[in-house]
Amino acid sequence: MKLATQYNEFSIAGEINASFLKRFYLYQKERFPVLGHGLLVASFSFSAISYSRICRGAEGFVAWETFFVGILTTITLFLLVRIFDEFKDAEDDARYRKELPVPRGLVSLRELGVIGIILVVLQVVVNFWFFPKMLVLYFVVIGYLSLMGKEFFVSEWLKKHQFWYVTSHMFIIPLVDIYASGLDWLLEGVSAPKGLMFFFAVSYMNGIVVEIGRKIRTPQKEAEGVLSYTAMLGTNRAVILWIFILLITLSLSIAASFFAGYGIAAFIVLGCVFMLCVSPAVLFLYNKTTRLSKMIEYASALWTIAMYLTLGGGPMISKLLFHL
Repeated sequence: MKLATQYNEFSIAGEINASFLKRFYLYQKERFPVLGHGLLVASFSFSAISYSRICRGAEGFVAWETFFVGILTTITLFLLVRIFDEFKDAEDDARYRKELPVPRGLVSLRELGVIGIILVVLQVVVNFWFFPKMLVLYFVVIGYLSLMGKEFFVSEWLKKHQFWYVTSHMFIIPLVDIYASGLDWLLEGVSAPKGLMFFFAVSYMNGIVVEIGRKIRTPQKEAEGVLSYTAMLGTNRAVILWIFILLITLSLSIAASFFAGYGIAAFIVLGCVFMLCVSPAVLFLYNKTTRLSKMIEYASALWTIAMYLTLGGGPMISKLLFHL
């Protein structure tokens, strides 16, 4: 695979000739909006820590400096996932998705590789400086991410078996979750609460909900070389699969709520969110419009945010405000 920058009909001279900082700004805006993704990952990390403390019956939250160093690590870990994907998908992107930043020459793989190295060095240094114990969990995440980057050394087989491709790659989400929750239980020197297993399972299934939800399209929007579950499984089967995955995630969320000791209010909230999010999918089965397919994608994101808020973030914020 060549690391040199390639240009095509989507290349824009004003972009290519700009400074690196401007080009990287444009890159992140398209592929990893730092502000938007940062807020989402910070909420994700806050919820993982919060759920762990609530399950343990611990008072308050972790030290805020611990939290901020932790979210610096988790945000940059997900940026690393994005960079690894650029290398992994480079050939397919150059062939089928020429409008993307790397194929059109906005940034090169070599430049992204340098950024990736800087991020890893930064992560190791700050974790070693503030809490060396977290490096154990950190290196587990990096090890798995490295295997993902190499497609577990069975790249061709995974391309032919999409189910195993998706299920194997989604483990990176609960692994980052384990790191985030470890900012509570590992640093406190106690065992991880049992309820975290359900929280991690919800995180894993949330990833699959988002993955399938963003790749449900109408027949008119299908494109050669661009994966969609509607093209692979058929429109109705793909949507029914998404609803089924949502239902499984709801069941796991109820179990996680039980272990955290939440009352009936949490179950009502989970049920209402499920009904709200499943609605566009049910409507899409009867009226296959582009608007409704986009609504399924939005519902996937809403579901994920709602799960984290309901299971960890919301209850912790309530506790912190109550004790002000």
